Amino acid sequence: MKKFAAFASVLAFVLVGALSFAHDEAKSSTWTGWITDETCGAKNANADGKACALKCAKNGAKLVLYVDGDKKMVGLDNQDEAMKHVGVPVMVTGTMDGNTIKVQKIEEKKS
Repeated sequence: MKKFAAFASVLAFVLVGALSFAHDEAKSSTWTGWITDETCGAKNANADGKACALKCAKNGAKLVLYVDGDKKMVGLDNQDEAMKHVGVPVMVTGTMDGNTIKVQKIEEKKS
């Protein structure tokens, strides 16, 4: 019985540690850039590319975030919210899942 209690205590300790680590990994981050379409990418990552990005999205292209600092595109899981912010610089807050941001919020970037 003592061995079982010791085993259960160790198992509980390991599980608490693992859950704490998973929670830290899921902390949100913020990225800045432009919402554009995956087809034209960086070419439409500006105010002048808004109409083209919206047209491409209407024709089935996914909207993505063109990240200023990294000069790369990452997916956005909330396409409806992204659609509201095409053509303006934005800050996207969320968690990264592979190459897609699980969006918590999108805000217009203040100058």
